[in-house]
Amino acid sequence: MTTVSPIDSPAADFSQLPLTPAMLANLQQLGYLSMTAIQAASLPAALLGKDIIAQAKTGSGKTAAFALTLLSNLNPRRFAVQTLVLCPTRELADQVTTEIRRLARAEDNIKVVTLCGGVPLRGQLATLEHGAHIVVGTPGRIMDHLERGSLQLEAMNTLVLDEADRMLDMGFFDDIVKVARQCPKERQTLLFSATYPEGIAKLAAQFMREPVTVTVEAQHAGGQIEQRWYQVKDSERLHAVSQLLLHFRPASTLAFCNTKAQCRDLVAVLQAQGMSALALFGELEQRERDQVLVRFANKSCSVLVATDVAARGLDIASLAAVINVDVTPDAEVHIHRIGRTGRAGESGLALNLASMNEMGSVGKIEQLQGRESEWHELAELVPTGKGPLMPAMVTLHIQGGRKEKIRPGDVLGALTADLGYTREQIGKINVNDWSTYVAVDRDIAEQVASRLNDGRIKGKSVKVRVLED
Repeated sequence: MTTVSPIDSPAADFSQLPLTPAMLANLQQLGYLSMTAIQAASLPAALLGKDIIAQAKTGSGKTAAFALTLLSNLNPRRFAVQTLVLCPTRELADQVTTEIRRLARAEDNIKVVTLCGGVPLRGQLATLEHGAHIVVGTPGRIMDHLERGSLQLEAMNTLVLDEADRMLDMGFFDDIVKVARQCPKERQTLLFSATYPEGIAKLAAQFMREPVTVTVEAQHAGGQIEQRWYQVKDSERLHAVSQLLLHFRPASTLAFCNTKAQCRDLVAVLQAQGMSALALFGELEQRERDQVLVRFANKSCSVLVATDVAARGLDIASLAAVINVDVTPDAEVHIHRIGRTGRAGESGLALNLASMNEMGSVGKIEQLQGRESEWHELAELVPTGKGPLMPAMVTLHIQGGRKEKIRPGDVLGALTADLGYTREQIGKINVNDWSTYVAVDRDIAEQVASRLNDGRIKGKSVKVRVLED
């Protein structure tokens, strides 16, 4: 097993890799200035065609590591599926697809298709009929297409398993094996996993060829993330979360609970105090899940409360704080949780609550991090600022999306050119197949919704409503 830490990465510069000048220029444009630890550890072997088992957390740059490999294996002139990427969730599949498309800009007309559940099969069947080079999807939906014969893998040369441990958690072991058996034997397999449960070794033994195993230390630069610990009794835990939020007033917070019940209870407590908080559960319908994620990502929800399972695959830029409401018994999971803040050179805040019976888990975390925890008193937490923690933006839901040919520019035009709002009053615009979400300043949300309901987008009347807790 090769263990590489960020400091002793063998090659920090992408120019040391056998990549085309066009790809290197595109990487420069996209802001990929030097390799992350997982890229430096895995890419040299992967670009030689070796099978790879890489242990790396979300946000470590793993998507680019496998995307650069699969793109180097691709023949753009051969219009057939040459890469299959399996992901545990639709959100992660969408993120991976977006990243591959950005990295594929150096080549002409690379077609990437996403195949996930929660989306009508009909549209996917039509898309596949037109052909694709790269397919990204969830195991269940990929199996559906293989059984229907709508997905052909004869030309496939690269299989990627992203967040393999998460797929095993979700019970996809048999599906993964079935999919792998339908892939050509002469192919490259890249497996990425945050942790290394025994199921990973079992998978590798079944269908990987002499894989190179790469592990990057689960550690973050100490200065980027300020970590604070607070001892609590179980009875005061949820109230302590409110105290933390009102004291530090982070613009966006991801709060982790160990159970769904704890998530529900915490959201109820925060909402009762007038805070903007939403919960992310495994059993949420896809539409509800999409709305929760859009609202958190576009800064119109202050606190997202989630379990590790529900939050897997989320990648929220500029996350101000992570609160560990419960201590996870798995020290590596703790590292992954707090690693979602303090990214891209920004500083982050990791706030942890621990009761006496969780001190054993705290000890494991200290051992893995190689340092003692910094403890503070709850009494230090006093409200700063005025009133409850409320986000500056509110999300409007517009009925109609890509299928009605609505684009972000159409929405922006309706709000600025037609209704006279300024660009600064409008936040992120997300257009899905059937829905569009736009963040606007809280002060004007009701007025904007009313005026849009009376007006038009792209010459058509639309139905608009304000999404509130």
